[in-house]
Amino acid sequence: MRQADAVNNGSGRTVQPNQKLLRENLSRARRALGKAFVTRTKAPLEVLTREFGFSLSNGDLQIINSSWYVTHTGLIGLARRRKCRGIHVEAVDSLCDSAASRFVLKATVYPSKGSSGFVGYGDADPSNVSFLVHGAEMRVAETRAVNRALRKAYGIGICSVEEIGSFAEPRQPSPESKKLPPKPSNGNGGRTVRDRLCQEIRQHQLDPNLVKSYATDFCGVKTLREATREQVEAFLVHLADWAEKDRNALLCQLNSYLGQKEEGAA
Repeated sequence: MRQADAVNNGSGRTVQPNQKLLRENLSRARRALGKAFVTRTKAPLEVLTREFGFSLSNGDLQIINSSWYVTHTGLIGLARRRKCRGIHVEAVDSLCDSAASRFVLKATVYPSKGSSGFVGYGDADPSNVSFLVHGAEMRVAETRAVNRALRKAYGIGICSVEEIGSFAEPRQPSPESKKLPPKPSNGNGGRTVRDRLCQEIRQHQLDPNLVKSYATDFCGVKTLREATREQVEAFLVHLADWAEKDRNALLCQLNSYLGQKEEGAA
């Protein structure tokens, strides 16, 4: 259950930090990140927890490449707790091209009664969204616009996960990664699949524990040991393809498993 905000001093910022939530967030981050949980990730997490009451267990924050990002869920939750008066969204017709699936939306957030509003713009087209959401560019643009407006309204300096595609450089797949190695004919297939999975993790600098959690979910098993060779092969193809086409989107997916208990082994 989400912890309530501490007493407000009237400026929109909390007077006293929520110590219980802070302990929970720090504990969860340490378990998930291990040695990677250093000062540069700990200090920002403490600030984000104290100032805005963000919760890792609720998916309010994600960490990508040692940097914290707020999520749409976290921003909407903050707006609700701060009793936001309303959010208005409209399309910027002059900048939209439905034939090219390019959309630009404008969002205005009214955090309090009498506020003139905080404006944010969000754009989306096939070149800056995950291939998994092609065809939903308008909705992505709306989410980005709302996120930017909410971040302005509540003074949140870190970017939101959903905005990453706006500035992420496209990754060009390398020729050797187009095709996975052929299935071996010897009897040591399980070991070879594991080696190939480890190779993908190293090549794309992924967190092995998060990949393991995602793999168990993908294969529909409780531990990875229970998965069949065919299931692991399918996951391997899926992981390699996604990592090449949109690594940032894959990192977002993997970080949704932060804090989950590690189960099984490859």
